[in-house]
Amino acid sequence: MNVLIIVPTYNERDSLPVLARQVMADTPYRLLVVDDRSPDGTGQVADELSGEYPGRIEVLHRVGTRGLGLSYLDGFRHALAGDADLICQMDADLSHDPRYLPDLVGKASDTHDVVVGSRYLGGVSVVNWPIRRLVLSTFANWYVRTVTGLTIRDATSGYRCWRRQALAGLPLDRIVSQRYAFLVETVFEAARAGSTIGEVPIIFIERRQGASKMSGSVLVESMIMPWRLFLRHRGRLATPTVRP
Repeated sequence: MNVLIIVPTYNERDSLPVLARQVMADTPYRLLVVDDRSPDGTGQVADELSGEYPGRIEVLHRVGTRGLGLSYLDGFRHALAGDADLICQMDADLSHDPRYLPDLVGKASDTHDVVVGSRYLGGVSVVNWPIRRLVLSTFANWYVRTVTGLTIRDATSGYRCWRRQALAGLPLDRIVSQRYAFLVETVFEAARAGSTIGEVPIIFIERRQGASKMSGSVLVESMIMPWRLFLRHRGRLATPTVRP
């Protein structure tokens, strides 16, 4: 299968080379770095990596409004304009271990349209988070499930793999989330479209370098988004297509 991994970056000049070289060494997959005009020079580092791995690492330099969701939308459109069969999402800060990529890719290519790397499948698998952050994350997932009717354990995980057809079926022009709420909005829309959604367990490790991009405005957007989805479709997701 032709696999493309989308990695959005903002001030990740130290962690990106570590991640990229590990993916290049351990998998046959390609990497698309979507840099959001990082002031620390991450875009230049990404260009250097592209020269180091020609044909396997590509760089998309964004312009316009910054935001994780906006970066992914540009990355998704770029991927769909190409020939990838499976499109993965992962963070550049080393919190998503590349060793789980074969599990996500395998399940997506075999039985599911969307596969999520879950921190909460069969327990809690998070390393180096303070209790407050862990409580906030588990509450957020409970809140999303309660409002939207989704049943996956980790709707806020950014580690995912999509079949091309499932990603192409998303109403990308109607996605409104600019930041982390984008993760909930896209998995909800995938379920609404009839995509089968699965999860594989991962161990999430808090970012080893740099600073978290979580903020008050991010939290507000994340609290509002499930209700926007509820109202957009005038009710909960009645029959989410989710399989274990």
